[in-house]
Amino acid sequence: MLEVVQVPVLTDNYVYLAHDAASGETAVIDPAVAEPVLAAAAARGWTITQILNTHWHPDHVGGNAAIVTATGAKVTGPRDEAERIPGISRAVAAGDSIAVGASTARVIGVGAHTAGHIAYAFEADRVLFPGDTLFALGCGRLFEGTPADMFAALGKLMALAPETLVYCAHEYTQSNARFAVTVETDNAALKARVVAIDAARAQGLPTVPFTLAQEAASNPFVRARDAAELGVRRAAKDGFRG
Repeated sequence: MLEVVQVPVLTDNYVYLAHDAASGETAVIDPAVAEPVLAAAAARGWTITQILNTHWHPDHVGGNAAIVTATGAKVTGPRDEAERIPGISRAVAAGDSIAVGASTARVIGVGAHTAGHIAYAFEADRVLFPGDTLFALGCGRLFEGTPADMFAALGKLMALAPETLVYCAHEYTQSNARFAVTVETDNAALKARVVAIDAARAQGLPTVPFTLAQEAASNPFVRARDAAELGVRRAAKDGFRG
């Protein structure tokens, strides 16, 4: 099983270390910066062997070059954005797979936030790294795609096992919650979740990871009935994130 460590960086980004103890392999997912990530790995005696990028945005690839210099890690990223991924050595697309030790991730095409965005689903481990596609109670801003693209992308992720743990790339949950309760005013699961979210944040605790089952019960974007409805909800949301 993968051991996943969360490394908070910048204002609200999360970078992740995914470690396979048997092989000693460690992948870093979407490193915005290098120093805190290298320090977190060193503190555990782990050597970073891979970088997995979900998309080209600087707050997801900004640490690539320094990590490669420090560790010799190989960089995997989306084929359709390869020219914008620093240090890329392997370009992948939907249907490809990558291994971190004994754990294997299926690459899922989720173009919407950016056109070539991908997600990494370690299905046997019940672990998902969706980048900026799916957030707790929200979804990514549409920079390069359409509501229909995002609706399709969310559907692919929600088809994974409900107990899958989602390690998204930002701590946006509280602001997402403020919008979600205006959409589904009578959703008891959502109301209960908001209380738990506010309590966690009051203590300085992260609200990530979360499960796909939680999203199915309370995230208005995955609960939208069709792409048109999702588009209306996106247009209504103040202050898109991601």
